[in-house]
Amino acid sequence: MPTARRTVNRVLLGLAGVVLLGTGGLVLFGGLGLPAKWQLGLPAHWPWSRPGVVLLSARQRTRWTDQGWWWPVVIAALAVFVLLMLWWLLAQLRRHRRDEILVDSGDGEGALLRGRALEGVLVAEAEALDGVDRAGVLLTGRRTEPQLRALLALAPHADPGGVLLRLSDEAVAHARRSAGLDHLPADVRLRAVKHRAERVS
Repeated sequence: MPTARRTVNRVLLGLAGVVLLGTGGLVLFGGLGLPAKWQLGLPAHWPWSRPGVVLLSARQRTRWTDQGWWWPVVIAALAVFVLLMLWWLLAQLRRHRRDEILVDSGDGEGALLRGRALEGVLVAEAEALDGVDRAGVLLTGRRTEPQLRALLALAPHADPGGVLLRLSDEAVAHARRSAGLDHLPADVRLRAVKHRAERVS
């Protein structure tokens, strides 16, 4: 499913780019005032075939402006459009969870390992380390080159350096070997667990 979503997203982006590029090119050629033989076969009724010709006439542009509902509807529609475009942009930049990892099975075809299964094992091993109160793990990157993002909540007595060393040598190393990966880059963030001050009598 993630691959299908990416394919649909790329097709839609490609179509939008082709439409915008084609329309912009035709408007540019029409606005340059080129001779008829250079107009690339534009139809006679094409609205941008000559310099100074606008898409909408003044009458068409001002047809509804005297209505009370016009400007609120225009502003609301533009606001929704801008929000949708921002959401789409953020969706492209967001690093998505890796649902599957391609594991070398030795037969030349490979096998798929569920990303959530590997995340669960990593969380269990990370939380078993001394000084780790809670752990969160997310696999990102490509199917053949996954990356690891982890957030560890450390107990008050934890040694951050020791926790990172054991995480790398144990949990991450186990995951890398079990998935048959040469490398498994990890971005680990640490934060302290808030705790109440103890009363000393």
